[in-house]
Amino acid sequence: MNPARVMVVDDHPVVRDGVALLLRGEPSLVVVGAAESGRAALERAPALRPDLVLLDLRLPDMLAPEVVVALRAVCPAARIVVFTAHGDHHGVRAALDAGAHGALIKDAAVTDLVAALRKVLRGERVLDPRMAAAGGLEGSALERSGLTRREYEVLRFAAQGRTNPEIAEATGLARNTVKTYLQSALHKLGARNRVEAIGKASEAGLL
Repeated sequence: MNPARVMVVDDHPVVRDGVALLLRGEPSLVVVGAAESGRAALERAPALRPDLVLLDLRLPDMLAPEVVVALRAVCPAARIVVFTAHGDHHGVRAALDAGAHGALIKDAAVTDLVAALRKVLRGERVLDPRMAAAGGLEGSALERSGLTRREYEVLRFAAQGRTNPEIAEATGLARNTVKTYLQSALHKLGARNRVEAIGKASEAGLL
């Protein structure tokens, strides 16, 4: 039986190399390639044909949920597992909602990592047991912030450097509505402008 093909998407070389090293002794899994950004992952994935993608939650160019959706379009057979250092990060919930098949914390022991990846390849959904609340990260950073899902969505696009008109186009909202959601998010985060709001949201584990 051929080993499952694994692709690692992470902007830190030490993580990419570390996963390859961890899985080197596991005959059922082989790392076939890596990418340092979301766009690089989408460019390389069709040729690499991964069975499983380990996806960092924080990439320099794209948010994990957007990468999940795009990866599922270009590699529909691939299973996607979010790999993060932030167990209660709301982005985990967003990535799972976008179609990720599991989420693991980066310091997982090699035996736990291999076992979890095997489960995902068998079609199971896997969440690191240390992730917040068994129901799927309830009581998360989003709930603590008081932001609504729409406010959070608009803020995520702002964090990508999108303008209000671009956010309006992406979300299907009117420009004035986008502005209202952003102002509401700023107020709830205690921020004076969008740059400060993005910084506070990041510190709170929202981005």
